[in-house]
Amino acid sequence: MLSLIDNPPPWPNGARCAVSFAYDFDAESLLHLYYPTDSARRLSLASTLRYGARVAIPRLAAIWRHFGIRQTVFTPGWCVEHYPEAIELLLEGGHEIGHHGWLHERVNQLSRGDEERVLEAGIRAIEKATGAPPVGYRCPSGAFSEHTLDLLIDYGLRYDASLGGHDIPYLVERSDGRAIVELPHDASHDDWNQYVHLKDANWQVPVAAPARARETFQADFDAAWNHGGLWTAVFHPFVSGRLARAEEQVRLIEYMMEKGDVWFATCAEIAAHIDGLVARGEWTPMVERLPFWPEPPEQVALPSR
Repeated sequence: MLSLIDNPPPWPNGARCAVSFAYDFDAESLLHLYYPTDSARRLSLASTLRYGARVAIPRLAAIWRHFGIRQTVFTPGWCVEHYPEAIELLLEGGHEIGHHGWLHERVNQLSRGDEERVLEAGIRAIEKATGAPPVGYRCPSGAFSEHTLDLLIDYGLRYDASLGGHDIPYLVERSDGRAIVELPHDASHDDWNQYVHLKDANWQVPVAAPARARETFQADFDAAWNHGGLWTAVFHPFVSGRLARAEEQVRLIEYMMEKGDVWFATCAEIAAHIDGLVARGEWTPMVERLPFWPEPPEQVALPSR
């Protein structure tokens, strides 16, 4: 077969690809962020979001336990503090709790100082709950700012899972040469684009059978398997934890396992594997240096009508 990925990393035990069912456990952080003054009256939205913590997390933990796999759950600090039972259940299963802001803030709308305060608050919440600071980060809403890389490196995080610059892990480097591992994903890996129908969120995907979404996820997995890539999800408990969708996730995992030669791992394990390959000189990843450009390019013409 024609290889469509140049220089894929060698995966453990000769696996054809790596897979992580990474989740964003947002719960009502979305409600309180977008409706801070009147969240108390939006009970329907709150109920839908709370489903993720109260019903979906136990269901997902049972699925992962059944298949003997560990996954990553990126969680805002507020959710870590307000849903300790869900966090404890995940920790009992050996799952990773990753950083996902404090209240799901879009940090590219914040000053550098405020973004740092959000990062610190999330770190404190996770460290208190788990006994260790997080090693990985996923930027809420993908709103990676010009300050995010510097802050992640300065606070000792080892990887990011927010960007989409490749089909395999790569390094994101700042001007002094310090870098972290990037675990990329694409919009086709995101259950929000397949399922979410929330008027209060101004997002109304037409309702369709979950099997159609699985076709998309499975096609991306097949391509990763064929070419040595990484398949990492951007799923949400209140979305993909719903009953029929959870059934399709079970079918997807069964398909992956039947295909074989798949490394199921947490994002932290994948990042550590990449770090190890680089440190031992066994693989050379692509490197992207930030910022991409020192200043916006000059425009030779501007809209005038």
